[in-house]
Amino acid sequence: MTLMQRLAPAARTALASAVALGALGTIAAFAQEAAPAAAEAAPAAAPVIDKGDVAWMMTATVLVLFMTVPGLALFYGGLVRAKNMLSVLMQCTVVASAMMIVWVFWGYSFAFGGGTSPFWGGFGKLFLSGVTTETTAATFTDGVVLPEYLFIAFQMTFAAITPALIVGAFAERIKFRAVVLFCVLWGTFVYFPVAHMVWDSAGYIFNLGAIDFAGGTVVHINAGIAALVGCIFVGKRTGYGKDNMAPHSMTLTMVGAAMLWVGWFGFNVGSNLEATAGATLAMINTFLATAAAVLSWSAVESFTRGKASMLGAVSGMIAGLVAITPACGTIGPIGAIVLGIVVSPVCYFFVAVVKNKFGYDDSLDVFGIHGVGGILGALGTGILTAPGLGGTGAEDFSIAGQLWTQLVAVVITIVWCGIVSAILYKVVDLIVGLRPTVDAEREGLDLTSHGEVAYHS
Repeated sequence: MTLMQRLAPAARTALASAVALGALGTIAAFAQEAAPAAAEAAPAAAPVIDKGDVAWMMTATVLVLFMTVPGLALFYGGLVRAKNMLSVLMQCTVVASAMMIVWVFWGYSFAFGGGTSPFWGGFGKLFLSGVTTETTAATFTDGVVLPEYLFIAFQMTFAAITPALIVGAFAERIKFRAVVLFCVLWGTFVYFPVAHMVWDSAGYIFNLGAIDFAGGTVVHINAGIAALVGCIFVGKRTGYGKDNMAPHSMTLTMVGAAMLWVGWFGFNVGSNLEATAGATLAMINTFLATAAAVLSWSAVESFTRGKASMLGAVSGMIAGLVAITPACGTIGPIGAIVLGIVVSPVCYFFVAVVKNKFGYDDSLDVFGIHGVGGILGALGTGILTAPGLGGTGAEDFSIAGQLWTQLVAVVITIVWCGIVSAILYKVVDLIVGLRPTVDAEREGLDLTSHGEVAYHS
């Protein structure tokens, strides 16, 4: 008889259980030892491209283009005199087109080329080297990516509209070729490096911890400072302070402003890079801050001038959009309303008081609205992101610490843009000259620069 047969039934059962338990223990110990090795051997999960994200980001990209052409072009065009309408439309259209080509040739590489420098992206992706339909760009969620071509196209629309914003500062008094040359140089030496510093993971301002969700520093402060420097370098319009320089079509300006508001959802909500709950926060904030700023500017005008104007309403609209741009993804809806209420009186003061006090001719108030509104929005982001104020900041969020970081980011942008822009205006003046002749300016840039007119009577 075997040992198992000699044992009593109860003993046989106990022995069998012990053997089984021992075997299970051995297997468990082996599995525990083998798990790390198996984990190391298992391939990493493949990045996921979500069709919904792709569809939304393609839509957002087109919306940002809609902001520029026709939105910004019509907004600016209505604000100038009839004899300069086409010149503004041409400047916005050609500058945006030139920047798209420049972005593909070297702009994308300078901003997001994968280099380790804190100040620029390097030469790694010149002419989109290495980019194919298979390459991807990261989003804010680990493992979720976008086709790289889509990310390039989205950022390309930002690079197209930002220099076009500057056009409003010296509208009606600058040579067409000077505008185009300056914007190409400005994009190369100002916009691309600042975009890298703020939005690239290797960027200096990014690693300071500054919050700029959709371009308060990169787009609006950048364009606003370049506009201020530009209107000083180019000089005042002939007849400034004497001739009637009222907008020739507030109707077109309103249409253009409305297009900007609609397109801005691509600008702000698209900067979330995914169709997620974070995008919905940016969306509702873009509604509310803008609406509050329209009401606020109208109230200020009613109090100071006795009447609320359409020009004031659209100015408030743009001021609200500018201010919410850096903050839209991190502050709460009530914070967005507060930001919209506050930005309009501040911008109104710069447009109605400071500009007249210092005598600079910022034709369409690019600095007063984009520059000042961008600064206020960037600083307001540092306050309203606090969770106690409805923002999305962490529990240990420090308003003082974040506000200081935001201020440093603002100062770096102002200094970089101001100095380099001044140099570039001088360079362009030496190469092609900035101003047309007085006679050409009096006749209107539509005819003298483009040989056509917007209206025939």
